[in-house]
Amino acid sequence: MGKLVISENVSLDGVIQDPTGEEGFRFGGWFGRMGDKDREAWARVEFEEALDAEALLLGGRSYEWFAGRWSSRSGEWADRLRNLPKYVVSSTLEDLGWRNSTVLQGEVVNEVSKLKQTVEGDIVVYASGRLVRTLMEHDLVDELRLMTHPFVLGGGERLFGETGEQKPLRLAGTRTVGDSLVLLTYRPLRDA
Repeated sequence: MGKLVISENVSLDGVIQDPTGEEGFRFGGWFGRMGDKDREAWARVEFEEALDAEALLLGGRSYEWFAGRWSSRSGEWADRLRNLPKYVVSSTLEDLGWRNSTVLQGEVVNEVSKLKQTVEGDIVVYASGRLVRTLMEHDLVDELRLMTHPFVLGGGERLFGETGEQKPLRLAGTRTVGDSLVLLTYRPLRDA
């Protein structure tokens, strides 16, 4: 059975909005503020995660962003992402140009539940904020990996918006990445 892993870059105050500054958000571009040592360490962690993944699950906008940047790149990391099966939750995308990509047809909770039954290993979700909230709301998430950047933005879309109920989590790991990033790993407490 697959393990659904949320992998997010977040500010210290939980903002995920516009990390690269391309959306025009007034606090956007915070991802690019890390130093070279942090960027290199971040890239090693992310590459390791891609090597350990068996599939990717992405929302439509995140798929377009990743496909636009990774489908034509060269190197081991790009090859790994290109070769991984990619499942896309979208009601508008039909023509997926990034190799090994499939649009999930039907209701998202049912389709992701089926996907977890068919994929053995980690199914990694990058970005995809709305999708993440849906997956959390329906208890489909098995692990959260939050790469925490040392910025308090003071505003913006946060990873977790309003939820129907509390979602208790257990800290499963912490890891310093570079000089100033922290990777926090949490797992849901199902019987809490």
